Amino acid sequence: MKTTRPLIIFSVAAALLLLPLIAMQFTNEVDWNAFDFLVAGILLFGTALAIEFAIRKISNPKNRLIAVGAILIVLFLVWAELAVGIFGTPFAGS
Repeated sequence: MKTTRPLIIFSVAAALLLLPLIAMQFTNEVDWNAFDFLVAGILLFGTALAIEFAIRKISNPKNRLIAVGAILIVLFLVWAELAVGIFGTPFAGS
């Protein structure tokens, strides 16, 4: 299972990145350009890499779960900030 875990983690990141590409074919509501895909790819694959690293390096299951949860929370907060500017930082998307 250890050899397939990174493949699964990175496949989930790739599948998430494909969702807006597929949605763009059916609606004009999703309007991403190459830069949007680049930023999303960096966020998703960086998160996948961080999760894989945490799973490999943290042996205690409880601490591993906390670390993966924290990584995902950071991803969601950064994604939300880029999308709608929930914190009002200069790099917000709105």
